[in-house]
Amino acid sequence: MINLELPKKLRASANQAHQVAQEIFRPISRKYDLAEHEYPVELDTMAAMVEGLADSGTQKIGGAAGGRSDDSDSDRHATELLGNTNGGNMSALLNALETSWGDVGLMLSIPYQGLGNAAIAAVATDEQLKRFGKVWASMAITEPSFGSDSAAVSTTAVLDGDEWVLNGEKIFVTAGQRSTHIVVWATVDKSLGRAAIKSFVVPRDAPGLSVARLEHKLGIKASDTAVLLLQDCRIPKDNILGSPEVNVEKGFAGVMQTFDNTRPLVAAMAIGVARAALEELRSILTGAGVEISYDTPANNQHAAAAEFLRMEADYEAAYLLALRAAWMADNKKPNSLEASMSKAKAGRTGTDVTLKAVELAGAIGYSQRTLLEKWGRDSKILDIFEGTQQIQQLIVARRILGKTSAELK
Repeated sequence: MINLELPKKLRASANQAHQVAQEIFRPISRKYDLAEHEYPVELDTMAAMVEGLADSGTQKIGGAAGGRSDDSDSDRHATELLGNTNGGNMSALLNALETSWGDVGLMLSIPYQGLGNAAIAAVATDEQLKRFGKVWASMAITEPSFGSDSAAVSTTAVLDGDEWVLNGEKIFVTAGQRSTHIVVWATVDKSLGRAAIKSFVVPRDAPGLSVARLEHKLGIKASDTAVLLLQDCRIPKDNILGSPEVNVEKGFAGVMQTFDNTRPLVAAMAIGVARAALEELRSILTGAGVEISYDTPANNQHAAAAEFLRMEADYEAAYLLALRAAWMADNKKPNSLEASMSKAKAGRTGTDVTLKAVELAGAIGYSQRTLLEKWGRDSKILDIFEGTQQIQQLIVARRILGKTSAELK
């Protein structure tokens, strides 16, 4: 049974992440929002700090590298209050939340903390974990011909002797230019459908890999978003993650397991941004003489106060859903339903809270005097990537109704 009191080790790690967010991210947040595609040099210090903490056994500051640990005695002891078998997902979720409270674009730019690291943690073999344990991996799934339908991957991977040869185009790759490695989704046999889709670790210097362009975006401007071309790109045979065998009965489940780890993390990002907006809004409302009471019925309070209470309740619900999804992952319980529920709720809550905060703050909220308008722009992507709001609701419906993807589209 889940215990909502976090163990001391996770609280300490989350507090470290919060300090980073407050002391490093917040002061430079506006700077890199206005300087899109400029590399945040301050993150080099972050990288050294993360590396040092990792080597000392302390949890990582960033969020995306969570997922699997060695389940050592110290790990079990540190997370026994939650009942976790290792606590890696829970720790990653809390750290993602805290750093995103500072700046979600900068959080996505932390070296060696890419979304591809979560994919490696989810499906890599023990040998691959040793080889790729300290890389900075972005994740390349989306293509020009599809968005949310991950099974429609058309990038191909053909085995040629001791190498895989990859061909295709990937778009909207977060940290696609800066990362040291790319986790690429490709099909090894189009005739076998989604079961033949595998993920491959492609080094940045692999022959045939190139960056076609960087996207200009609405938000998360501190993070680079790239279009990647794979033209007869060659990688070693053992860079295919997990088993190279195509199991038609198991189908797409192995690759999709990645999302069960990463969706709660993206939910945490949205929750972190929402919390930042709520705190700023409370300060503005209090300064304007609007009292927010937890003892008086909402309908007897100022309209802005009533709206604040509604948003805060949504925030709490999103937070608890994300905690549950991460807790289930750490306890090796199937969490596909809960991961999608947390992502759907947090994505919707993030956009609702940040945009409503802009509205309730009036001219201050719409101006650049605070970060409210920036958080409104940043939050939208968190309702889109790692599966859109609509896709999450579809997955939830399939799980609850017991329908397959062919039966419920």
